[in-house]
Amino acid sequence: MSGLYGISDLHVGFSDNRAFVEGLRPASDGDWLIVAGDVGERFSDVEWTLRTLAGRFGRVVWVPGNHELWTTKDDPVALRGEARYRRLVEMCRGLGVLTPEDPYPVWEGEGGPVTIAPLFILYDYTFRPDGASTKEEALEIAREAGIVCTDEVYLHPDPHPTRDAWCDARITYTERRLKELPPDTRTVLVNHWPLIREPTRVLWYPEFAQWCGSERTADWHVRFGAVSVVYGHLHIPRTIWADGVPHVEVSVGYPREWRKRDTAPQGPRPVLLPREDA
Repeated sequence: MSGLYGISDLHVGFSDNRAFVEGLRPASDGDWLIVAGDVGERFSDVEWTLRTLAGRFGRVVWVPGNHELWTTKDDPVALRGEARYRRLVEMCRGLGVLTPEDPYPVWEGEGGPVTIAPLFILYDYTFRPDGASTKEEALEIAREAGIVCTDEVYLHPDPHPTRDAWCDARITYTERRLKELPPDTRTVLVNHWPLIREPTRVLWYPEFAQWCGSERTADWHVRFGAVSVVYGHLHIPRTIWADGVPHVEVSVGYPREWRKRDTAPQGPRPVLLPREDA
């Protein structure tokens, strides 16, 4: 029987992770795969990965992570910010891969029907460390702790003045689209960054949480009929339940991380789970 699965943080710039992707196969020809961001940094790596997966799974749905949006010196595709994101969307459409800019698909298989809503929200520095009431204070606390996200160097928000301004624009756009769904629509919300802060509570460096989401999406799983929320980014694969809704992190992570677990990388995870109280 076909299923709906999710995976993220493939980071195929690492040879071991690329080999892992080369070996990925669906359990059934009709399986759908959600790819929740951080495929890689180089445009060509992202294209190779999504082309490979689209040729194997019945449907692939992608959302960007921060790494896809980086503009690095060794990438021939030197586009920045919004222009880079739009070029990634164009590439996905050429492969038949759905993006946050496309009509939301409906999964009709086991556990359906559910509307899959791929989101691109970014972050706005509102997951602040204790003692910080502003973005500037949060960043200063992080700098003093020696914690600065690489996004500050490579993730350009052009033409928006800041990354949090880009996040504001994305939230406005996405909220409008979700509000247009028919009442009682059952959804799977997909975003690279978690929609609630709770998953970040276990970070070794709590200062990093400010690069991990927005307080403005904390109730979206309730407001927009989610039966599941799929995310990545933290490299802590697990499921957290909030208001009866599973928030499923589907990340693979870096080789040094999955080797610590003394196992091979975890493959795609089912994202439609039985209710916690069932």
